[in-house]
Amino acid sequence: MKSYNKIILNLPEYLLIAAVIFYWMSAGLVINYIAIALILGIVLQMIFKNRVVGVVIPCLMILVCLYMILALISEVREFPSFNSDAQTLLFVGLLYFILTILASVIMLVKYGTLSTK
Repeated sequence: MKSYNKIILNLPEYLLIAAVIFYWMSAGLVINYIAIALILGIVLQMIFKNRVVGVVIPCLMILVCLYMILALISEVREFPSFNSDAQTLLFVGLLYFILTILASVIMLVKYGTLSTK
């Protein structure tokens, strides 16, 4: 039972790692230093559970996702018509960024309300 609780408590970090891996694979780079640094930071956060880092990482992720949503909208507007390619780009992009923001908000709430002992 304790292992399930540990998995549930670390679910936002797991979702953020999955989002970073998706970003890494979609970027098409074999060695992506940004993705490696993000994964390393999130894994270290899962191990050490630093409250400040636990608030900073999701805040940065939220800001980057909001910026990328604006870039996504700009990219969709460049299509001459709202065809199936534009719809797919918009759907996948918004789904990815909104789920990443949601996981970041959950992580922010988790570490923002973490009691200090």
